[in-house]
Amino acid sequence: MQNVAVSWLVFRLTGSALWLGVLGFIAQIPLFLFSPWGGALADRFNRRNLIITTQTLAMVQASVVAVLTLTGYVEVWHLVLLSAFLGMINVVDIPARHSFVPQLVSSREDLGNAIALNSSVFNAGRLIGPAVAGILIAATGEGVCFLINALSYVAVIFALRALDVPAQKIEKSKRSVFADMREGFRYVAGSPPIFWMLLMLALTSLVGMPYIVIMPVVASDTLHGGSHLFGFLVTSSGIGALCGAILLASRRSVRGLECVVACAMGLFGAALVAFSLSRTIALSLVFALLIGFCMIMQTASINTLLQTLSDDDKRGRVMSFYSMAYVGIAPFGSLLAGTLADSIGAPMTLRLGGIICFLGSILLATRIPVLRSHINRSGATIQEELPMVPDGDV
Repeated sequence: MQNVAVSWLVFRLTGSALWLGVLGFIAQIPLFLFSPWGGALADRFNRRNLIITTQTLAMVQASVVAVLTLTGYVEVWHLVLLSAFLGMINVVDIPARHSFVPQLVSSREDLGNAIALNSSVFNAGRLIGPAVAGILIAATGEGVCFLINALSYVAVIFALRALDVPAQKIEKSKRSVFADMREGFRYVAGSPPIFWMLLMLALTSLVGMPYIVIMPVVASDTLHGGSHLFGFLVTSSGIGALCGAILLASRRSVRGLECVVACAMGLFGAALVAFSLSRTIALSLVFALLIGFCMIMQTASINTLLQTLSDDDKRGRVMSFYSMAYVGIAPFGSLLAGTLADSIGAPMTLRLGGIICFLGSILLATRIPVLRSHINRSGATIQEELPMVPDGDV
């Protein structure tokens, strides 16, 4: 709700699409620049306490935006500064929250289901939040959206304090945070399975996921529709993502997820190409649904693999690279997609991104046997830790 309300408020104040781009860039670029620092903090301190701190700061941020908007004093520079502040909060919050998930799961074999359920909740919010925000903005203005968001953190913080979780083992380090960051870099670079999963995620985030940025152009110029058609396309993609998350949540094992990543990435690329070639609304809606489905299958599967393969004392740093590859790359991907769409057209931009993702999936597929051997040699093999299941369930 807040994301939609901020975008609408900025456009209402400035009437400029450029300011929308600036706001998105300012909110996300901290994740690219400072995520390793946030991950090092997540490994140094109690993760629940860190999350409570970041959520409290986010509540303060939402409250300030609400007060400024409801009193009529809000200006665009306020929103830019507050978006940058929220971006810095997310630098610590996202790695801490991701690395906190295994502490909530008593059985390691349920970790994949927990992560997929988390994705389900996230994508349900992506579907419901914008619709509710649109109604509230029309009825009461943007300030009420910010106020509701601020109040919602009270329940979040209460729930975090009420959680009964095992104590996190934290070894006091005499090294600096920067030394921990360097160790995180070495750990990721020295683990081929983790490195390749992050590399494929970064590639998809750079050339594939910015499809949402140029989807309005496709809806208008290619499919000759308006804002309603754009909304339907986004909703279709969101429904596909929600279905993919629910499917992953129903899996009984994390075995075979490396193959799921390769297949989902390949189908994601193929769906982008098909979407770029479609000239009918019905087919475009189907391909948009498939794009969302494959996107969440890839990202949630990578998340699960990284969580399973990472040592607990380095999980925060590994998940900081996940947030960097997933969210931190997004501003550059959006800039690249917008530039290419202006020069070669939106359909060709989508097609090019889809082809690169498809080629990336083939490259990953050729590496799977090598990655499995590294997993086995590391002693963190998924097959040894989890009960065997029939091949039909893999």
